[in-house]
Amino acid sequence: MAETDSDGAGILADGAARSGQPSRHRGPRSGVADLRRVGANPDYWYPVARSGSLRVGRVLGTAFAGERIALYRGESGAVHALEDRCAHRQVPLSMGVVEGETLRCCYHAWAYRGDGRISQIPYLSKGDGRPPRGVRGYPVREAYGLVFVFPGDPEKAAVTALPELPTFGSPRYRTMTFSRTVRCHYSFMHENLLDMNHQFLHRGVVGRLHPELLEYRTEARSVEARYLFTHAGGKRNRSADLLAAQRISGSDSDDVMTIRTEYPYQTLDLVPEKAERPAFRLWAVYVPEDAEQRTCRAYGLLMIEKPRIPGSLHLAWPFIRRFTERVFAEDRMAVEAEQRAWEEQGEDRNHEVFPLILDVREVLRANGVPLRPQPAASGAAPVRCDGAAAAHGRHPAGPGVTADPEAPPGRPGG
Repeated sequence: MAETDSDGAGILADGAARSGQPSRHRGPRSGVADLRRVGANPDYWYPVARSGSLRVGRVLGTAFAGERIALYRGESGAVHALEDRCAHRQVPLSMGVVEGETLRCCYHAWAYRGDGRISQIPYLSKGDGRPPRGVRGYPVREAYGLVFVFPGDPEKAAVTALPELPTFGSPRYRTMTFSRTVRCHYSFMHENLLDMNHQFLHRGVVGRLHPELLEYRTEARSVEARYLFTHAGGKRNRSADLLAAQRISGSDSDDVMTIRTEYPYQTLDLVPEKAERPAFRLWAVYVPEDAEQRTCRAYGLLMIEKPRIPGSLHLAWPFIRRFTERVFAEDRMAVEAEQRAWEEQGEDRNHEVFPLILDVREVLRANGVPLRPQPAASGAAPVRCDGAAAAHGRHPAGPGVTADPEAPPGRPGG
């Protein structure tokens, strides 16, 4: 029987701590709901765009779990989020034109307020039929350089907090923002970051890293793990040391990494040995875009501590960016391969043996929602109001629409 410490966490035979809540270790055909068929819970704030990509007077088409959303920034600078369809002929409002604080459909010029209500139908006469009330408006907020929407019950938006990132904006840290499309279910991303036993994948970048799980704890909405990282040899990319502030500070030490899934977000802190603060902190969330949630948009904020030598982080910045892009490209290759295997097999045949990952799967499953059946789509490419074919990507772009193109492949952007 495992010993128990003062807060109820069990102690594993090798000395690592784990939650007192037993893991439900089930095989791939145990009758448990397939996690890859569990949707992200909409009753949270999710980023759907970077603030800098939405200028005043512009419209941006985006999506959450198959719900198309038109973002636009009015003349006052305020951002509004509407269901991306005109109530008249269903033409996407993301093709429309911003006029003051209203969004006008490019087809018959129906105008919408920021709450989705119709403000004007130019040609409507008294004898014409009563128009519809409008379209759905989404609660929207800006924080951390991102545009967040609340796609769930709007009454819950006021009592649901945005994620707290006290390090963001701190004079001690500089932030690198990323936004990338990954063709996999969001759960694969949670598992990838939380399970540090995949360092062999990154052997060409970080050399031979040995991660030792020190402890982990599981609660109803969270799983947190602490690892000790030691470098066991092999060629290590110099940018990895720059990110950990080792080459900048001149030190060389083991690192303690704390990774936490706090549904639906993830965080990662890396603290070098004897350091007072994390060398860097990562906040990430994986926003499903399609109705089947087989593609997600990874948003993240990488907050890097500024070293004592003025200007040194500025010089190291492009090297750190290149390193993180390469690591993310390798991770994306792996999780997209997992997704393809799931689609080929039609079910989750994984034989997971790591208790930590079995626990995070239970957290994601318990806090998620069932996927809704979706009608088959025609697959026809949308056409812009000016007659040109819409660009492929996250959402078709039209007149007055700011596309949100991906930066070069990799995790960090901006």
